[in-house]
Amino acid sequence: LVMNDVVVALSGRNFFFSNKPDRFHRECATYCRCAVAVRALLVWLAGWKSLLFLYLSELLWSIPPHPAAAMFVTNHGSAIDETTGDCIPSSSTYAGRLYSVYTLGTNYHVEHHDFPTIPFHKLHLLRQIAPEFYRQGSGD
Repeated sequence: LVMNDVVVALSGRNFFFSNKPDRFHRECATYCRCAVAVRALLVWLAGWKSLLFLYLSELLWSIPPHPAAAMFVTNHGSAIDETTGDCIPSSSTYAGRLYSVYTLGTNYHVEHHDFPTIPFHKLHLLRQIAPEFYRQGSGD
């Protein structure tokens, strides 16, 4: 995917999503050009090991060696209810403010997917606005 950023930055199109409108491709290209520029700046300022650190951090975040990987696994699982046959969707983990800071706000996983345009710092308000959809009383 790192190479895809370079391809999109140079071509102006994301070929993984060729059926998307031109606006999507312009936004992707802008993002990718910025991402490539930031990576180039990092290599220039701190050497290639800075990129290695970032890539390994991302990789280890999503697999079991990282202490918060259990949160990732539990949030993204889904199952089928054996009695009704309905899908049981992914969930949020409400583990308090310290955990939220440690995992960069993943306490609000479902809220983020329900309303992806709400800024991170306001996701906690969704439980006040629509309490019937989100668990209460976790203190975060």
